[in-house]
Amino acid sequence: MPRAIWTGSLSFGLVNIPIEVHTAVRDQRPHFRMLHAKDRSPINFERICQKDGKSVAWNDIVKGYEYEKGHFVVLDKEDFAAAALEKTRRIDVLDFVEAQAIDDRYFDKPYYLEPQKGGERAYALMREALAHSGKVGIAKVVLKSREHLAAVKPVGKMLMLGMMRFAHEIVDPKGLDLPDAIVPQGKEMDLARTLIDSMTDTFDPAKYKDDYHDKVLAVIQAKVEGVAPQVGAVAAKTPGKVVDLMEVLKQSLAETQKKEPVGPRSRKAR
Repeated sequence: MPRAIWTGSLSFGLVNIPIEVHTAVRDQRPHFRMLHAKDRSPINFERICQKDGKSVAWNDIVKGYEYEKGHFVVLDKEDFAAAALEKTRRIDVLDFVEAQAIDDRYFDKPYYLEPQKGGERAYALMREALAHSGKVGIAKVVLKSREHLAAVKPVGKMLMLGMMRFAHEIVDPKGLDLPDAIVPQGKEMDLARTLIDSMTDTFDPAKYKDDYHDKVLAVIQAKVEGVAPQVGAVAAKTPGKVVDLMEVLKQSLAETQKKEPVGPRSRKAR
């Protein structure tokens, strides 16, 4: 059984469901160390004072906020204690909203919620009620002394806690030069829609592979075994040019139709 990273309760109204929070994703990327090229020894990084160029011990370091260029205010333990939030050990659901109303930009890291002994019935009831309503619970929770916005939503037999970003963390896109909407008509739109339909399939995350991850691990294994990895030829990049959209759509559709399986199990038949 995986170890819980947080234990508390899921609370909405007068209902409190004892739960455990478990990690839902893991970092599978290869991690590298900085080494001295001469003897392959790991490199240590020192904390150097920009003023005198000398190394600074940890107990001589304080936290400062740069409120103006070159001007800092120092915050000590008492200052952070004054700003600290109460660690309630609760995931407090504040509102329920339509799941489709939440912009994808607000979602961050997911976690699994598991009911503790005695909370199974209330857990299942909340899961089924949310699934039936098409809504998610918007909650606040304090983890590692920081307050997080989160969404409680049903996924199969499970309730998940999706960490969210606050509104002030989202970058306003108003400065981007974006094209206006086009009227959905004409041959270009018909071809674009046909191409989308021909490539439509059921989402299966297992079929999408992290090719770079696999290639890096293969290179690492080759180096461990003393084999020089083979570097593939890199195609030269050609300058971008204005394309005939109709022609490109036709070519894309033709290529997609070549890949269509023959018989009743084709995409169009599903």
